[in-house]
Amino acid sequence: MSIRLNKPFQDLTPENLVSVQGQLGVYQLADENDNIFYIGYAGGRSLFGLHGELTREMQARESKPTRFRYEVNQQYISRYEELLMLHQFDYGELPERVKDEYPHKVGVLSPN
Repeated sequence: MSIRLNKPFQDLTPENLVSVQGQLGVYQLADENDNIFYIGYAGGRSLFGLHGELTREMQARESKPTRFRYEVNQQYISRYEELLMLHQFDYGELPERVKDEYPHKVGVLSPN
C-alpha cells in the first residue's frame, strides 16, 4: 500500500463535484498537466466538508483550468502533513501557496 495519493485527477467542474460529499479529508489541486500546485484539507471547520472546500477552490479559479483529486480521511491533519512531506521529498519544496498559508516547519519523510 502506497502512502501517496494515487487517485487519478479530474477536472474541477460542477459536474465532477456532484459525487464529492461533505466529508472530512484532503485534496490536491493541479494544473492541466497534473503538476500539483496546492494541497489542502477539509476539516471540522470546513463548511460542507470536501464538497465545500473544492467548490470554493473552483469559484476562486474559475478562469484557470484546474484538476483535483481527494481522499476522505478522518485523520485529515496527519494525512495533510504526510502529503506535504511527500511533496517536499519529491520536489524539494512545498507548493508556493502552501508556503504562504502553512508557516510551520514540515517534517522529513523518506518513503523509499
